[in-house]
Amino acid sequence: MRKSRLHPKKQMRLLEFFIAGSTARTAAPLAGVNPKTAVLYFHRLRQIIMMAYKEKTPFDGEVEIDESYFGGVRKGKRGRGAAGKTPVFGLLKRGGKVYAQVIPDAKRPTLMGIIKKKVVPDSLVYSDSYKAYDTLDASSFRHFRINHSKGFAWKKNHINGIENFWNQAKRHMRKFNGIPKDQFALYLKECEWRFNNPDLSKQKRMLKRWVKHYLG
Repeated sequence: MRKSRLHPKKQMRLLEFFIAGSTARTAAPLAGVNPKTAVLYFHRLRQIIMMAYKEKTPFDGEVEIDESYFGGVRKGKRGRGAAGKTPVFGLLKRGGKVYAQVIPDAKRPTLMGIIKKKVVPDSLVYSDSYKAYDTLDASSFRHFRINHSKGFAWKKNHINGIENFWNQAKRHMRKFNGIPKDQFALYLKECEWRFNNPDLSKQKRMLKRWVKHYLG
């Protein structure tokens, strides 16, 4: 990644606004830079997070799984497979981290491929009643499901944790008033990183270290 020509003080101001969750265009006049410069710098920060942040923690114990769809409100089919929306699959270790990735579809082979790669066998896996998860009933995982048509939780049988992540990610992305499809994975990784590292001072230390490494 090419070294930034921005003055270090302006870089630091933009980095602080990024951590605060500001949009680039809101941060630009406050940091004293051109809006296009701020947009480019924020884009670079997301690229850095994508390259530097690798959550390698194995998912074991109690793991919640779910898919979601991101995108604006559009006419046509709603819910799973909603037209024009981006499908995303996520896993959350209770008391631990979340992992999310863009997927080509929410079909059984796609979802099971990710689960088998990321989740330790014999883990307790919680899902909703989506039919793509039926295979889990005869797998190396212990599978529990919640029927959302009857309720959203029964004691420990719920997926409230991963659904909380979806809500936070969508709320953060909504402020950008549309995200280019080719950049969506960058924004998703940013949301994952923020969720897994909620302490703002830790976020700042991580980004400062990565910026020094990648941008000089």
